[in-house]
Amino acid sequence: MNKATLIEKLAAEASVSKRDAENMLDGLVKIIIEELKAGREVTITGFGTFLARKRHARGGVNPQKPVERIQIPEVTVAKFKTGKTLKDALKGKI
Repeated sequence: MNKATLIEKLAAEASVSKRDAENMLDGLVKIIIEELKAGREVTITGFGTFLARKRHARGGVNPQKPVERIQIPEVTVAKFKTGKTLKDALKGKI
């Protein structure tokens, strides 16, 4: 499913216009990004939790020159932990 299809389904489910659904989706994404950048979690009960975690610096190999070692810097990455309702739905329990 792409963003356009998601907006169509969201508009139908919430009985709002596609423009309103797109604004809601864009607003949700913006809020989640802002919270993760600030180092906070975003929990949607039953669905899951968005988290920002640091991936530590480590050594690696240059794929273009396999004998060359490189240093990969520390980076912040987004993680998602599924909630119980979503897990149960995917297992077929709901």
